[in-house]
Amino acid sequence: MGKTVSFDRPDGGKVQAYLAEASSGADGAPGVVVLQEWWGLNDQIRGVADRYAQAGYVALVPDLYRGKATVEAAEAEHLMNNLNFGDAAGQDVRGAVQYLKARCRKVGVTGYCMGGALTLLSAVLVPEADAFAVYYGFPPLEYVDAAKIKAPLLGHYGIDDVPFPIATVDQLEAKLRDAKVDFEFHRYPAQHAFANETAVGANKLPITEYNPDAARLAWTRTMGFFDRHLR
Repeated sequence: MGKTVSFDRPDGGKVQAYLAEASSGADGAPGVVVLQEWWGLNDQIRGVADRYAQAGYVALVPDLYRGKATVEAAEAEHLMNNLNFGDAAGQDVRGAVQYLKARCRKVGVTGYCMGGALTLLSAVLVPEADAFAVYYGFPPLEYVDAAKIKAPLLGHYGIDDVPFPIATVDQLEAKLRDAKVDFEFHRYPAQHAFANETAVGANKLPITEYNPDAARLAWTRTMGFFDRHLR
């Protein structure tokens, strides 16, 4: 369904990306930037973009790892640890939003795991975006300057998430409330990566588990959220 494109970062650099066109016709369709888990730009995250396209969005997945992807947790951790998160949010994601803004009146950002943390950073660093939907991720909270978040924010977190503990989500919520951010967070009786349909059987890590009920509910809430704020 999709194709490879390239877009400009604000600093003039080029980024490759996967673009999935809205199935109902791109004219007037809202846009959404979809941010990868630590595995890279793989078939699973392309499938998420395709799903947004089927729902009537123009979806763009920037290649944050510049062509690298893996199925090995150790290599994924290495790739993630070598990623400059501030640069990725302030340049790659912002460039992706600007690229979609050239054709879409409103653009949202969503991401999973590492991409969820980047979505929160983007809420601080990408003023052009109109709404943000985070799936189970956050950066170190000292990097979340909540006073700079001006667009609505949605969050989905698993109560049994080990990499992103729910106690820290409590602290994040308090920080957002203090700054009077327009946000809504939802909690699910689920582990990390509960919306990743490939986190099953031999493919899953001990700390991850696909939860179809939680995934469906989170998707429904995200669709409602983006429909309200982007259409």
